[in-house]
Amino acid sequence: MLSELKITLVEYDIAWENPEKNFHLINEIIGNTKSDIFILPEMFSYGFSMNVQSIAEEPYGKSFKFLQQLAIKKNAVFCASIPTKYKSEYYNRFYWIEPNETFITYDKRHLFSYGKEDEFYTSGNKKTIIDYKGWRILPQICYDLRFPVFSRNNADDIYDLAIYIANWPKKRSYAWNTLLKARAIENMAYVAGVNRVGEDGNQLEYNGESTIIDSLGGPLTPIEKKDNLLTYNLSKSSLDENRNHFKFLNDADDFKII
Repeated sequence: MLSELKITLVEYDIAWENPEKNFHLINEIIGNTKSDIFILPEMFSYGFSMNVQSIAEEPYGKSFKFLQQLAIKKNAVFCASIPTKYKSEYYNRFYWIEPNETFITYDKRHLFSYGKEDEFYTSGNKKTIIDYKGWRILPQICYDLRFPVFSRNNADDIYDLAIYIANWPKKRSYAWNTLLKARAIENMAYVAGVNRVGEDGNQLEYNGESTIIDSLGGPLTPIEKKDNLLTYNLSKSSLDENRNHFKFLNDADDFKII
């Protein structure tokens, strides 16, 4: 079990529908950085594109293989989402890739209808919680952040950290920052939000504002901050101490999503 988890958020300007350029950029950004987990934005190698017939990869295509090679090289977990074609459907799929070649996936549940994502991608139907070295981790993707019922912590299946990877535009950054705090407070969990910067192929501007929030709603201070990288230490004892002291989760409403 890891009593502390070192997490690095990778925030960069995603080259539109150009995976090779993004692979090169990511290698440059990460360099010699060491961490337990590296988190990249939603659709890390293409940007938030609806051009599914051109960009969607097979389940373990080149973007997956790139992350897997990095995971082995850095002896760390890498996670991001990749537009994925499975059978005849397209998914915005979160990949959690460990250096021992273990991997776990989660398909985005809430598709961004305002951006017509629901017209091109298929919604996932399963909540996923990852067990990793004594930590339980909930993967989520962008628009999922607006729907608290799906991410609600409960005593039967409690998690310690929620990860939200995103392409969240600058003009809605107030909602991004507010909702990240709300998810942390209501679930008494760490929340990591990783967003891109720059401008995408739809001329939407992004300002990042990637961060990690603690279980009481306060932003953590990075232990290291440099161009495109934010690194944090998460303490399991601090999380347990807050939960044991306040016991807010014990008073939560009991319900299940069908």
